[in-house]
Amino acid sequence: MAAPFRCIYRPLWRVITGSGRLTVGMRNISFTENHFSATNHKTASVGSPWTLHGAVCLQRLPVISQDRNPIEEEFSGLMQQMELERSLLSDHELRLLEDAARMSRKQEEDYDSDEEEDYGDKEIVTAQDLEDAWEQKLKQFHPAQRSNGDKLDVSSSERCLADSLVLLIKQDVGSQKVWLLPQVQWKAGETLRQTAERALAHLPDVKATFLGNAPCGFYKYKYPKDIQKEGSVGAKVFFFKAVMCSPNHLPLEKNSFAWVKKDELKDFLTPEYLKQVNRFIMSL
Repeated sequence: MAAPFRCIYRPLWRVITGSGRLTVGMRNISFTENHFSATNHKTASVGSPWTLHGAVCLQRLPVISQDRNPIEEEFSGLMQQMELERSLLSDHELRLLEDAARMSRKQEEDYDSDEEEDYGDKEIVTAQDLEDAWEQKLKQFHPAQRSNGDKLDVSSSERCLADSLVLLIKQDVGSQKVWLLPQVQWKAGETLRQTAERALAHLPDVKATFLGNAPCGFYKYKYPKDIQKEGSVGAKVFFFKAVMCSPNHLPLEKNSFAWVKKDELKDFLTPEYLKQVNRFIMSL
């Protein structure tokens, strides 16, 4: 009878702590505590020439539905006509027919007045009386305006209620003032999302809901040459998405804040910056 097969496992690593030498099979890896200390000191001494920024793409979602185009209007009318032709009579319509039949019976010579005893002393309210009351209530109803405020006033978040708007802020980049999404410089000890939340902290009564902890976009740009001499080459910006949920839309300072539609971004942002922003902004 053949001997059973044996599988012998031997440790791959042999550690000799006294000499500070690791033996792996036939290979030896040597290390010392001084080597790691020198490496860590070298890494810490070399700083990144780029400054990190957290930015937020704050959107105000549409408040009302968009106006329908002629094709949508025609299709809506067709569907309503088909629904009307295929529908059954409602309870109110059946009541109208019953009232009309009772009124016609009253005008006949052989009308039996005992039919009215079923109602007793109750006041008879016909379906037509209900329609007249509803018509009076309808006249008192005044729908809200679909356009609130001046569409050209970009400082108000109540413009273009049927479209999605994005908040832009005019910020200083060197000696220039440029339109950007709200952003601030990252501070040690905080996450990039906390940095993006801090970018909205100085806005009055603006409450936002952030959509996730991961950035939705990235952009980097170089500072002007007079700032590069201070040790920073440029900025790396990480964008986060947020939706405004505050009930009160207070007007912001003009010429410093702007609520714009996606097709209006080209009038405010630089081409390279706009190219990156368009990748994650959707027209809702």
